[in-house]
Amino acid sequence: MLELSDEQRDVMQMVHRFVREQIWPLEDELDPDESRLPETEFERLTAMTKAMGLFNLDLPAREGGPEIDLVTRCLLAIEMSQHRAGLYAPCYDVFGHTGQIPLLSAWATPHQREKYLEPSIAGKKWACFALSEPSGGSDPGRNIKTRAVKDGDHWIINGDKLWISFAHEADFALVFARTGGPGREGITCFIVDTDTPGFYVRRIVHTLRSTHPATELQLENVRVPEENILGELGKGFSLANERLSRNRIPYSAGCIGIAVRAQELAIQWAKMRESFGKTLAEHQGIAWMLVENEYDIRTATTMVLSAASAADAGKPFRTEAALAKIAATEAAARVVDRSIQIHGGMGVSREMPLERWYRELRIRRIGEGATEVQKVIVSRDLLNNPYRFFLTR
Repeated sequence: MLELSDEQRDVMQMVHRFVREQIWPLEDELDPDESRLPETEFERLTAMTKAMGLFNLDLPAREGGPEIDLVTRCLLAIEMSQHRAGLYAPCYDVFGHTGQIPLLSAWATPHQREKYLEPSIAGKKWACFALSEPSGGSDPGRNIKTRAVKDGDHWIINGDKLWISFAHEADFALVFARTGGPGREGITCFIVDTDTPGFYVRRIVHTLRSTHPATELQLENVRVPEENILGELGKGFSLANERLSRNRIPYSAGCIGIAVRAQELAIQWAKMRESFGKTLAEHQGIAWMLVENEYDIRTATTMVLSAASAADAGKPFRTEAALAKIAATEAAARVVDRSIQIHGGMGVSREMPLERWYRELRIRRIGEGATEVQKVIVSRDLLNNPYRFFLTR
């Protein structure tokens, strides 16, 4: 059992109360699929999270963030996601949505900081992450066909991107393009203003999750200055990999939060609802479903916090992050599915959040690297390195 520090316990309880006392009542008045709060409520709640010192959680202290460790960040993600819109930018962004800011913070030049990072921190600019392509997003190191060609002190980018979240609302994009030969070492990251001639949002791709639109992009002779390269020439893949691997851990923690809340609802319903002369909870089949939920939640939580602990300790954590994502996204999907079954017809009603979570979690098993991709990552580690039990890593 994880022993929390007094500080961790206090901040988790604070967020726990905030979600229940401030978020839940508002959701009663919103459309079940709503992804944004009314502006006045958003401003009020954002002011509260800033007063709590919990705004822009992923920012380092040098950028004005709270500088919390990843274990605590995951514990907070579990609490922050326990509401209807929990998997859409936790708490409707009232805790801040840092997006690509950590990546910019780590790699931006002074010019890029002034033009892109600082306005993003201030909430005046929004960035999207343009990595995946129609040719396949699971293996970007080989499948990226978007190409950038040098032209004096500029680069000319041509290609297509697919499954890019919120590109239609972004002020700039982090676009990954091939500047060298095949393979991972030939990819570079460019900062591209979305109002640049030739940058087109071709269409919005409608998916199961209507609250989180994906887009298809077309880049046609997009001219980008040399100074807009983020990081080093040819090092874009490692930059993307760094962002994705670390982000998978709190991403997975948010799924656990949904499972925790679904289990809470299932227990309440099972204790209240009667069938064949006794409550659902008194039927062994239902009680065992609740036990299976709890097993999934606790196992996934252990995996996620183990990955976060490795990252905090400065140890290799890519395999641990992959295992955490597999465990959390698959387990949360099972928990919500069982909870819907326990509720029966009410479980698929829009009066409850379960059906929305069911749709959201189906996406989570693909987003940030599908389950099968995570298995590839883990299998490579197992087969290419001497086997060591994770406690000895």
